[in-house]
Amino acid sequence: MSNRFDDQPIIRNSSAAQAWDVDAGLRSYMIKVYSYMAMGLGLTGLVAFVTASSPAFFQAIFGTPLMWVVMLAPLGIVFFLSARIGTLSLSAAQTTFWVYAGVMGLSLSSIFYVYTGQSIARLFFVSASVFGAMSLYGYTTKKDLTNVGSFLFMGLIGLVIASMVNLFLQSTALQLALSYVGVLVFTGLTAYDTQVIKELYFEADSTEVAGKKAIIGALNLYMDFINLFLALLRIFGDRR
Repeated sequence: MSNRFDDQPIIRNSSAAQAWDVDAGLRSYMIKVYSYMAMGLGLTGLVAFVTASSPAFFQAIFGTPLMWVVMLAPLGIVFFLSARIGTLSLSAAQTTFWVYAGVMGLSLSSIFYVYTGQSIARLFFVSASVFGAMSLYGYTTKKDLTNVGSFLFMGLIGLVIASMVNLFLQSTALQLALSYVGVLVFTGLTAYDTQVIKELYFEADSTEVAGKKAIIGALNLYMDFINLFLALLRIFGDRR
């Protein structure tokens, strides 16, 4: 005769094992996201530093119309990767991400001519601290951040439009105001994007799909970090 008290631990153990498998899978997935992001940032920093260290190479880019190609190419790559991620192979998606990170390095090399190396390093670590705290919050919170994310996305659109307008106005005061808004927007988006990335893991139906989602997640967090860093640099950076 079956004893229901003997059966219950088996059911509980099975449920616990399934939960452990999901949790372990999610941790592995998130580690992959952060690894992609960290390696992308490392590649960007290396390319930026090498470019800034070579005056001839730097001048060949920023002293010619090639500057506009370098400045606009990252945006084009983001649109391409976001639109084609479903049809690209995992290796092609990875390659596109590395190309994006490298081109961003070329684009960001100019900051070494505008700001002191000490302030760049200081604000990089400040940005990393803020990013880490908000990403941890987005990962652990039980609160649904969808409404917050929608509000922040509208703020991002406004920020982009105002920044484009300021390309013609060249207003220092407006640029400073946009930098403060940028800090708020990208700090919030870090938490929101982390929560979205976590939820996307449960929608992946294969290892390759999960890998592609990890790349897109890393791309979003990379952009949040870079924009947060640049906003803080414009506010607190020591100019040469």
